[in-house]
Amino acid sequence: MVHESRAGSVGDAAFQGDEPVARIENAGGRSPILLICEHASNRLPARYGTLGLGPQELQSHIAWDPGALGVAMGLSRLLDAPLIHATVSRLVLDLNRDPSAPDSITVLSEHTEVPGNLNLDPTERARRAREVYAPFHDAVDAFADARKAAGLTRSVISIHSFTPVYRGVQRPWEIGLIFNNDARYARDVEAGLKRDPALTVGMNEPYSPADRVFHTLERHAERRGLAPLMIEIRNDLIRTEDGQASWSNRLAPLLREGAQTL
Repeated sequence: MVHESRAGSVGDAAFQGDEPVARIENAGGRSPILLICEHASNRLPARYGTLGLGPQELQSHIAWDPGALGVAMGLSRLLDAPLIHATVSRLVLDLNRDPSAPDSITVLSEHTEVPGNLNLDPTERARRAREVYAPFHDAVDAFADARKAAGLTRSVISIHSFTPVYRGVQRPWEIGLIFNNDARYARDVEAGLKRDPALTVGMNEPYSPADRVFHTLERHAERRGLAPLMIEIRNDLIRTEDGQASWSNRLAPLLREGAQTL
């Protein structure tokens, strides 16, 4: 049975006395779209302290995707779509990576070394996979399976943000649409966005599946035969609530239209 509460928590708490890794918003939403936001939070559970980082670093993009959750929440409301988002920083473990990948726990993010992640032994890496990765993705699996069995889901969309400049290189796109073999949804949304000639839309930019950023969608969309789409919005455009609302309002009708053709 699909969980019908408007908001809730899924999975065991990752750390004793801490909140669950996965939270569900609008679980009974009627949209055929399932929204996911893996990098929604910069929160570090108490057992990790600050991982040796300062407040400015923990507010930066190395810890999360600034603005992404606000856009995802706006889309959830406008589309009446369920949303599953993480409550733990990707500095602990990147939920959009296979936990066996070396970069699932970063030791150097752009130019910033993460002292608390240096020289981790296999036991600690396994613990993070067990306490962070597993409960989040198990929660998505259970929810997605129930929705698909009920005929309620046709697409999975993952919401992210990216920095205007990365390693000294300016990025010209306001938004990027990332797709793999199934490009249907990405092309429909691209056509809608390009009605605004002022927008620069990146197709498989600033990342592509070759950068191993498609893990969540491989697991939760492609394996179920659901249409996948990863949306990356430049984070300087969505740092404020007004910016987040603007992009939610811009994207919602395009995503609704695209879903109708799937």
